[in-house]
Amino acid sequence: MTTFSLGETDFLLDGRPHQVISGTLHYFRIHPEHWADRIRTARAMGLNTIETYVAWNAHEPVKGEWDATGWNDLGRFLDLIADEGLHAIVRPGPYICAEWHNGGLPVWLTSTPGIGIRRSEPQFVEAVTAYLRRVYEIVAPRQIDRGGNVVLVQIENEYGAYGSDKEYLRELVRVTKEAGITVPLTTVDQPMPWMLEAGSLPELHLTGSFGSRSAERLETLREHQPTGPLMCSEFWDGWFDWWGSIHHTTDPAASAHDLDVLLAAGASVNIYMVHGGTNFGTTNGANDKGRFDPIVTSYDYDAPIDESGHPTAKFHAFREVIAKYAPVPADVPAPRPAAPAFTVSLSGEGDWMPAVDGSPRPAPASFEQLGHLGPLVRYDVDLPAFTGPAALVFDEVRDLAWVHVDGTPVGRLSRSLHERALTLPAGSRLTVLVEDQGRVNYADRLGEPKGLIGEVTLNGEPLTGWTATPVDLDTVEGSGTGAVGRAFLRGSFDLDAPADLFLDTAAWGKGYAFVNGFFLGRYWNNVPQNTLYVPGPATRAGANEIVVLELEHALEPVARFVAEPSLGQLEE
Repeated sequence: MTTFSLGETDFLLDGRPHQVISGTLHYFRIHPEHWADRIRTARAMGLNTIETYVAWNAHEPVKGEWDATGWNDLGRFLDLIADEGLHAIVRPGPYICAEWHNGGLPVWLTSTPGIGIRRSEPQFVEAVTAYLRRVYEIVAPRQIDRGGNVVLVQIENEYGAYGSDKEYLRELVRVTKEAGITVPLTTVDQPMPWMLEAGSLPELHLTGSFGSRSAERLETLREHQPTGPLMCSEFWDGWFDWWGSIHHTTDPAASAHDLDVLLAAGASVNIYMVHGGTNFGTTNGANDKGRFDPIVTSYDYDAPIDESGHPTAKFHAFREVIAKYAPVPADVPAPRPAAPAFTVSLSGEGDWMPAVDGSPRPAPASFEQLGHLGPLVRYDVDLPAFTGPAALVFDEVRDLAWVHVDGTPVGRLSRSLHERALTLPAGSRLTVLVEDQGRVNYADRLGEPKGLIGEVTLNGEPLTGWTATPVDLDTVEGSGTGAVGRAFLRGSFDLDAPADLFLDTAAWGKGYAFVNGFFLGRYWNNVPQNTLYVPGPATRAGANEIVVLELEHALEPVARFVAEPSLGQLEE
């Protein structure tokens, strides 16, 4: 039996000192047919371990409907890691942050009346217990002391930045051990004394999350973890992007230097991210620290392995550093080849807005009240007789709203810009299309409702009698009749063989794109992201179809596929 344990100063693998050199891959951000390739490429950089979060809301988007197949086949992902001779670290949360929608927590959970998120509140603990037991059914038999490859399991995630409920943490530990987890249990927090003290328990092994000033951070960590191995379990080698900002990058040489300092100190490391992947569909999260900032579709993260799975300059810089401390494979992956470049004409098939459906309510229903997990809801209400213009005021719009009177657009309101009022012309029918741009993944806004929140007034008088119609993106079709701006666009193209593609979205406004029914994600003519990644397994030899749901206005009814990605302007 192979053993993995905590020694006085090191991790011990079969009793011998062992330095963990790990990198993060999120199975839920990578097409399953690419899992083995991404793991193999990470191994070529010199890693001996792969780490992943578990996204609860990917496995159980609807309460009681647990899924661990296909994209959610965590067991297969861990087995593929083992096939490459690598260890695995599992971080099941239940909260993961990760710039992933709702921090990984299911909407049905966070919208439960009276629930206490991330603390020892009975409803939350009951649900988390059931979730963790399901995860550990997959993880427990794959632990290293049972012939598998899992060496560490993390309890919660950066909990000291959120709370200090020790009873909650103890309950998570109890459930974890009861489920048969015997490998060492860890926590992670930024190396700030108050976070390290609040976020762990004496029986859990503290690790740190940081991306620079490695020696200083390790010193702080050692003050709070007097014995055992030092570990940076989130070494931030890049950063994420949000709409309206730049494309964030870090200098490969500077990141490699900080990695070198960590490894030279004998510390173990998990590189976050070694390969970021993509927020396919509408899985992106958002942050709100006074301004609502939804995350873009790409999760490239300026990682050593780029969004399409190829090595970057950072890969080679990191590999050179790792080679000083551990053996690295001889084979080096090839650089990214140019993708096929071509243009596809799109046929405009009219508006895709669904017809009004549902009974009127006094106030607009939230997405949660509708049980709707998609990004769009149509709201309608009859207007009282008035002579325009009039002031239309919303308590709050979450997150972007297009306002129409009698079918004519009159304006757009953005939560990011703190907009919630506009001037309305006279008319009889108000229609508001609202987009959930991404659920906040951090701090106390976890689980907040989406849609039109609170009261809507016209010249100070409440509007009542609202219908709310969820938009199902899987079933929408063009109506055949035109609309100002909003459009359903379709085209076809041939490929000699399946291939990774990069879809240039610069000629469109805002919306969603699909290839052969595969939901690539959101696009927007807001900065920074200019292309969407199309994974090769979503394409096929012969005929392929592209569908675009445009929310605003497509300047050109064409789809351009380009040779390489464009993720936006860098900081000067």
